[in-house]
Amino acid sequence: MNPIGRAGLEAFDVAGARLLSRRALEEALAANGALCPETCQGVLDDLLRENLIAAVDGGAMFRRTEAGRLALAGPRDLTLYTRAGCHLCDEMKTALRPIILEFTARLAEVDVDEDEELRAAYGNDVPVLFLATRKVAKHRLDAGQLRRQLERTAPA
Repeated sequence: MNPIGRAGLEAFDVAGARLLSRRALEEALAANGALCPETCQGVLDDLLRENLIAAVDGGAMFRRTEAGRLALAGPRDLTLYTRAGCHLCDEMKTALRPIILEFTARLAEVDVDEDEELRAAYGNDVPVLFLATRKVAKHRLDAGQLRRQLERTAPA
């Protein structure tokens, strides 16, 4: 991903917001090298086409998609898709704790019920674990396999 597009995705974290106005997103792009309106529009078009952001309110606002959040994941970033009251999710979280400490990995827990797209994508098929952008476990964790995968990654 080009650095300007990456900065656009990171702007959501910098602002601590789920939604950004077109102007705020364009300012983040401009601050990172998109020096003309055509370049800003081109980067926005690329992010939209790659489904890394989605237009809201007729394009006046944008939200970063889950694919956009995953695109920023480092080699030892874990994402656990879960939901409240899921015993398998609780078991996977418990199994992950020592591995996260061992490899100084980072874990992001994402409740699929807080996002319509994720709820549609995963339904009752949780937990699902991603390492960076790759799915590495579903329902049950093979701790040995995850350790081997983490050993092959460089620390962030």
